[in-house]
Amino acid sequence: MFEWWIYLVVCLGALFAGFIDAVVGGGGLIQVPMLLILFPGFSHVQVIATNRFASVSGTAVAAYQYIKLVGIDVTMAVVTGIAAATASFSGTFVMEMISPEVFKPLLLFVIIILAVYTFIKKDLGTVHELKYSGKKFLVVCAAIGAVMGFYNGFIGPGTGSLLVFAFVSIAGMNFLKASSASKVINAVADTFSLIGFLMHGAVVFKLALPMMACNMLGGYIGSRMAVLRGNIFIRYVFLVVITLLILRLGRDVIINWK
Repeated sequence: MFEWWIYLVVCLGALFAGFIDAVVGGGGLIQVPMLLILFPGFSHVQVIATNRFASVSGTAVAAYQYIKLVGIDVTMAVVTGIAAATASFSGTFVMEMISPEVFKPLLLFVIIILAVYTFIKKDLGTVHELKYSGKKFLVVCAAIGAVMGFYNGFIGPGTGSLLVFAFVSIAGMNFLKASSASKVINAVADTFSLIGFLMHGAVVFKLALPMMACNMLGGYIGSRMAVLRGNIFIRYVFLVVITLLILRLGRDVIINWK
């Protein structure tokens, strides 16, 4: 067993991560570094597995709240979720053949451009005007899910936030609808990946279980807050999370250069 303050820190971190993840994605940017710092003896797989176990339940709670309060295109979510889950699974195998470090500098540049674009374009994501309809809309969303799912399996951090941006900028959703759709898709994709972690016995349950409870509470609060405060609030949170992602990837790139 760990000391009481360890549980307190991880539970508070999981609560905050669940809140952020429910609003705009990116909860893993909080939980994963926290686990790496507090438990340097854990393997990378244990950290990711424990984070995933805690976050899946929080994502599911947030997804349910969004479905109940905002509504969602179920067909789109299912098609995109399957594409994301399949691509995420494939991405893990590519990661074994090609180092993600090769692509991180380019990815960092792209994400900085996205952040600047979102900051400058004040009206981005404030109006829900879909750019496609019918089968074409499903194909576009499936393509977004496949690309983001592959990224999730290949590199990982910030997948939910990038998924929200893709729905807003490519599909024409507002931030609230995009967050709603991304939560359902994340829940589907993460559940499939969690099955693999459970089969390998990588989850540290004495941490994952209390973290799960706090992540669920954070997911509930975050989703309710997002619906209550609307698109402008989500946009601001998105900019904060995307900044964290830039710092995280920037750190990885600098370490790789040394």
